[in-house]
Amino acid sequence: MDMLNGEQIVAANLTDWRKLAQGLHARYVVADFGTAARFVAAVGEAGDALGHHPRVSIGRGYVDLKLVSDDAIYRDGEGTEHVVEWVTQQDVDLARRITEIAADHEVAADPASVSDIELGLDTARSATIAPVWAALLTGSAEAQGRGSPSDEIRDATGRVPNLWFGDVDEYETPRQRFHIEVYVAPEVAVQRIAAVVAAGGTVVDESNAPALTVIADQDGNQGIVCVDVSAAKGVEQ
Repeated sequence: MDMLNGEQIVAANLTDWRKLAQGLHARYVVADFGTAARFVAAVGEAGDALGHHPRVSIGRGYVDLKLVSDDAIYRDGEGTEHVVEWVTQQDVDLARRITEIAADHEVAADPASVSDIELGLDTARSATIAPVWAALLTGSAEAQGRGSPSDEIRDATGRVPNLWFGDVDEYETPRQRFHIEVYVAPEVAVQRIAAVVAAGGTVVDESNAPALTVIADQDGNQGIVCVDVSAAKGVEQ
């Protein structure tokens, strides 16, 4: 199934969901575990009917859901097809159904609270070092390039954050190679950055905001606040 672009995701008008990194994310607020279990059971039945299921995490007062297709088709500039992890129509269809189920169960969505974390590692030799990180993070060589046309490390079970490699030239001077990317809902990006600044951090680079805002702590360690502007309604691109 073809991957959907940002405009197609926006057009779907999925009010409960936000596009973060590769997938659609939603958080539903629940009163107790029993409510969460009944809601998830209903979501499971809907997934059975559609032949597709979300990744589910239940915590105190919430149910987190992620929808992503493992077999989305991406075509590069030369027309070559790649099988990737991304949002497809089946994710949109199930997202709509889950929104209906949430209404039936009187479970409210909290889309502004969703987030996703990825790790970035700058290197000029991703193909050389990726097997080491695949083994360390997941214990499986199959994690290298899983759901991606690159060497990115992705655990099939979602136990650890994705690790992608930034392409840089070789350099001798020591510098930070790792950084953390925090994907947030578009409506909370400004508040998240403001909270970082209030805590003593600084904004290092906002030339690509709101998609990417680089921040740093007092020691100069950097992180990035990310918004998927392509799939966000009303966000300046």
